[in-house]
Amino acid sequence: MTSSQPAQLKSEIMAMPTWLRRPIGKASELSTVQRIIKQRQIHTICEEGRCPNRGECYAQKTATFLLMGPTCTRSCAFCQVDKGHAPMPLDSSEPQKIAESVQLLGLRYVVLTSVARDDLPDQGAGHFVKTMETIRALNPEAQIEVLTPDFWGGGGAGEEGQRQRIQMIVKAHPACYNHNIETVRRLQGPVRRGAKYDRSLRVLSLVKEIQPTIFTKSGLMLGHGETIDEVIETMADLRNVGCDRLTIGQYMRPSLEHLPVQKYWTPKEFDELGIIAEEIGFSHVRSAPLVRSSYHAGESP
Repeated sequence: MTSSQPAQLKSEIMAMPTWLRRPIGKASELSTVQRIIKQRQIHTICEEGRCPNRGECYAQKTATFLLMGPTCTRSCAFCQVDKGHAPMPLDSSEPQKIAESVQLLGLRYVVLTSVARDDLPDQGAGHFVKTMETIRALNPEAQIEVLTPDFWGGGGAGEEGQRQRIQMIVKAHPACYNHNIETVRRLQGPVRRGAKYDRSLRVLSLVKEIQPTIFTKSGLMLGHGETIDEVIETMADLRNVGCDRLTIGQYMRPSLEHLPVQKYWTPKEFDELGIIAEEIGFSHVRSAPLVRSSYHAGESP
């Protein structure tokens, strides 16, 4: 960090709108989840992604588990998750550790996500399935939502490999299959390095093709310079592939190494987008500045 960067970072924090400021939560409420995570050496996207809602979620004894280590093989310009060096080998005991954590926390709705693992032959799809099976063995009443990468890569397997990996997870019967498109078509390149707009739509389309009754979900982060017309176009594209649920939240720059925020959308604008999303046909919409992919995920639409 250069001598001017601390001042720049402080300036950006001070310029943040009041509606994006919230308390982190009481230490006593945070400690239960943090202790369980630390003891078992597992990861959550709450911590790795510095989610602004982690205080609220931890107080309710919920967390979104991050599978396959904290290091991603992609280099998305918005994301806080570690990247740029070799990821950890898979921990074969991770499914058991997560299942035990679910049991200790008494979770009825579990969200599993992961870093992208382009280095693995199946991109980690089998690890998702193993974790789901192990959770259910200890917690038979728990519902499981998955938030997966696009499963594209792994030796150039292409579309057929992607289908096989997605099918593997769909056959494990998640309650909801989430894959985030993140931003509008025009901004995919600078924001989501290594991902593609149509490839993400294909993930959601394949889930419905394989099992039409599974709920599908996607998420958008606003603040990269998109227009309202582009956001509405993206919502329409998601509905056209059968996406049922949508989250819309504000991008918040994790550090000066990440993309700067181009615009802070207001709570009123988020409310208006939420109404449009419902009119387009989404059955479950969360649209607010601090909404993230797994925010209140277990609540009924």
